[in-house]
Amino acid sequence: MRKYLILFSFVLLLNGCGAIDYYFLTPPEDTAQELFENARGFMQDKDYPDAIDSLTKLNDRYPFSPYATEARLMLGDAYALDRQYLEAVDAYEEFLNMHPRHESIDYVLFQIGVNKFDSHRSIDLPQTQLAEAVESFRRLVSGYPQSVYREQSLEYIVKCRTLMAEHEMFVADFYFKSQSYRAAWTRYTYIVDNFPELDEIVKLAESKAKVAYFYAQEADNDSKRHPSKLKQYFDWL
Repeated sequence: MRKYLILFSFVLLLNGCGAIDYYFLTPPEDTAQELFENARGFMQDKDYPDAIDSLTKLNDRYPFSPYATEARLMLGDAYALDRQYLEAVDAYEEFLNMHPRHESIDYVLFQIGVNKFDSHRSIDLPQTQLAEAVESFRRLVSGYPQSVYREQSLEYIVKCRTLMAEHEMFVADFYFKSQSYRAAWTRYTYIVDNFPELDEIVKLAESKAKVAYFYAQEADNDSKRHPSKLKQYFDWL
């Protein structure tokens, strides 16, 4: 009987340890493979935030696992599909820096350009992202002439440069309306000199530049014919 009591107590003790482990010990972390498979499932379900979470954990915990390279590329895709464009750019650029000879570099360059283009918000804001997008697309076109993304990149270059030229026109028009004619003429001339492939915009800029230059000359002549009262005062002294 005593033996049975001891055995029963031992079983209870083992069960108790299991319960303690279950409630108080940190559960084991997912493996790299589990995180990767989870992320792939989330991507298929279009659950991009959870995919981002799994991929970020994989990259942080297992940076040298066999899944790390593909996970970094998938992370950029997840951010892009979740419309977190600048975060996507960061992920793609990290991949580009870590794997410059990877077979998917043309895709990465394309995605960098697309996401920088998509991050553009308004004509009155700085156009830095558009200029950088053009640089990425041009790098793809020149470095990977056989890429399936080449034609789309050429189209995006035109789109980006059109928006950049329209921004310059917006600024030039603002100067013109503010009667800062010489500044307006400078910006119109900049458009003519730097966007020669955009025929319609260049023609419009040329015509506006002539008008702005005329008014600038008129303003200069008026200032010469009618010096300011302050200048007259100093001349009298």
